[in-house]
Amino acid sequence: MVPDEILVGGRWRRGSGDVLETRDPATGDVLARLHAAGPDDVDEAVRAGARAAADPAWRDLLPHERARYLTRVADLLAERAEDIAALQTADTGKSIHETRALAASAQGTFRYVAAALETMEGALTPPRGPYVTVSTHEPIGVVGAITPWNSPIASDAQKAAPALAAGNAVVLKPAEWTPLVSLAFGRLAEDAGLPPGLLSVLPGPGPVTGDAIVRHPGVGKVSFTGGTATGRAIGAAAARKIMPVSLELGGKSPTIVFPDADREQALAGLLFGAFSSSGQSCVAGSRAFVHASVYDEVLDELVARAARLRVGPGADPSTQVAPMVAHAHRDRVAAMVEAARAGGARVRCGGRAPEGAQYERGAYYLPTILDGVPNSAPVCQEEIFGPVLVALPFEDEDDLVAQANDTVYGLACGIWTADYRRAWRVARRVQAGTVWVNTYKRFSISTPFGGVKDSGLGREKGRDGILGYTRQKSVYWGMDEEPLPWAGA
Repeated sequence: MVPDEILVGGRWRRGSGDVLETRDPATGDVLARLHAAGPDDVDEAVRAGARAAADPAWRDLLPHERARYLTRVADLLAERAEDIAALQTADTGKSIHETRALAASAQGTFRYVAAALETMEGALTPPRGPYVTVSTHEPIGVVGAITPWNSPIASDAQKAAPALAAGNAVVLKPAEWTPLVSLAFGRLAEDAGLPPGLLSVLPGPGPVTGDAIVRHPGVGKVSFTGGTATGRAIGAAAARKIMPVSLELGGKSPTIVFPDADREQALAGLLFGAFSSSGQSCVAGSRAFVHASVYDEVLDELVARAARLRVGPGADPSTQVAPMVAHAHRDRVAAMVEAARAGGARVRCGGRAPEGAQYERGAYYLPTILDGVPNSAPVCQEEIFGPVLVALPFEDEDDLVAQANDTVYGLACGIWTADYRRAWRVARRVQAGTVWVNTYKRFSISTPFGGVKDSGLGREKGRDGILGYTRQKSVYWGMDEEPLPWAGA
């Protein structure tokens, strides 16, 4: 049984908040009961983090010395990858193939950031007088990292690695539904020799634990991945503190099929974009725009293939669509599909939980394809965050771009075409932070990621992702031989 302990300022102990219960989405069985972090725990963690970040033993490390800690974390992530993947499958319901990929992603993030840290440079800026000017970057101090339930270990690494590389302490709040992998990550970082207090892991409800982190005067930046409504609230609180934030929020991403697209590649990409992760992905390709000339044949084949996807427990290597993270979330998705059906949408496949004894206890939902509604329908505008795809026809490029951009979101887009000129035009016209051409849901830690409009603010990943956890400072170094003339006037 998982011990009832959280990591607070270098100490493993029981949290002061209410009990969290985390369940296996495939069976409904309780995996662990933990006391959440309360406001007092947050305060202790932030104060300990500030002391640890200011300690010369951490503060004065040269970049290559700090990079060694990150590399040791990466090494342990590699050694424990299978255990981390299995734990994440149990806690989130995700397929074992996906959780193995997420564990590998976390390892790669720490290795990349360690390498990038050694290449970071200040700037000697052109002088405009008898002085030398230098632009440099310094740690913020304590950073709040609030991560989602759909990809805990990868999201934890994506925030913690660059924040630690920049010289900060990190107060990490995983989602209350899926705390186990983040707690395991805390123990792993401790085993890697990370000085106590530099990483706290504080699971708990957003309105309690998350709010305490965001509002704490000792937290100098918050990086958040999650829903847009919560992101707005964090942004408002940050504005009152004059505190920087990065917000990676929701999406309603279009995937576009032109008549000249490689049909097999496009169909595989549509299925993967919509139904991998059981659709529980901010970049899920949940709106499929297919040219009217090929709409019927593409949709018919897409429906046939979606109906053949293998639904089952995440621990089964043959599973393609695993259970959703929780029964309450599955029921929310089902209610949104029913509302769409009542509003005139046609359910081409799915639209219900699978039948059979093996599915009765789990949070399962069949891959679902809807059509017959305009892009203005709620099901085309609201993020469902489940295995639900809405298909829509388009007539020409201008019609397509107008429909694709007619949403409050702007996180990602997929384009399937053999015409490289058209791919470039459409990629530049669609309002999205990431555009994939003839592929989908491919990620690189070296490439910046983020959204526009209601999909977020700021960018993570890449070399500049480290700088996002720093404060920039300019230093003027006078070279005058004589006193300033005004002072001697």
